[in-house]
Amino acid sequence: MKNKIQVRVIDGDYKGEQVHNSVFTMFEDCRQEGGYIVVNGTRWNRGKVRVRVNNMEILNPGVASSVCADETAAPVIEETDEEILTRLKDRFEILDEMSRAAIGGDIRALIVQGPPGVGKSHGVTSELEKANLFTEIAGLPPKYEVVKGFMTPISLYCKLYTHSDPGHVLVFDDCDSILEDEESLNVLKAALDSGKSRRVYWGSDSKMLQREGVPNSFDFKGTVIFITNQKLDSQRNSKRTAHLSALQSRCHFLDLKMNSVRECLIWIRHVITSGKMLEQYGLNEKKANEVVDFMYENQDRLRELSLRMAIKIADLAKISSRWQMLARETCMR
Repeated sequence: MKNKIQVRVIDGDYKGEQVHNSVFTMFEDCRQEGGYIVVNGTRWNRGKVRVRVNNMEILNPGVASSVCADETAAPVIEETDEEILTRLKDRFEILDEMSRAAIGGDIRALIVQGPPGVGKSHGVTSELEKANLFTEIAGLPPKYEVVKGFMTPISLYCKLYTHSDPGHVLVFDDCDSILEDEESLNVLKAALDSGKSRRVYWGSDSKMLQREGVPNSFDFKGTVIFITNQKLDSQRNSKRTAHLSALQSRCHFLDLKMNSVRECLIWIRHVITSGKMLEQYGLNEKKANEVVDFMYENQDRLRELSLRMAIKIADLAKISSRWQMLARETCMR
């Protein structure tokens, strides 16, 4: 092949080994034959290898047509930066609107899928705080809770019971242990069933339930918002695929459609410049722009591309004139 196509595999695997945000030279695009591309296998001390991809980005789209297995396929029309930003802004506006609908009880469940550190959780919690302002002023306990981290099936059951009343909202933020456990998925599916009655059962004796005063069954009338970095719509684990599909069928599903490095950087620049985010951390506009430019220049080496990474670099810019050197040593691979 005359032209060398550079691609970034955002999410994929090679013989069971996960591949994330890795750059390869692509020799053949055979995704129509099962989702694979043929790339250089230097990383595995091999020649050409077949990598399965869920999401990928072509880094030099000008020569992309030379690797298409189907020469008659329509060419990909690349979006401008302005078009990408408009699309992403629309997605986050939809996130705000859907969050308000969940808080108001108009929808019973929402799944939000997108890359880490781009503001998914912030948008949801901001709407929850606004909706609970008068509850807080009155000194009443909030009708929502944001749960993060590991959760066992019985802990999930108890948490659902705590927020089972109408008007309550339970937010699971990066609680991916729920998605990896069939028992947890069954509990969550029961709580989000599409029938009029959403009866949830715990079918075995438990000292924990007795201690907490939680019954072995209850009707869930609250709302659940599930925020995840996982690509649920591309899961191929046979043990969980049916459960995840059933869960998605019970929920409104919003994918932020931010799959490439370019999209992440465009959104990061927008949030920082339009909302003056880094100025809240003590940086002036000039220095904030320098931080963003630094992220663009080093996008292939940063450990992650996120608003959290921008804040980390901003912290270094506040404490030292050598912040770029510090960032290279502490924020890069």
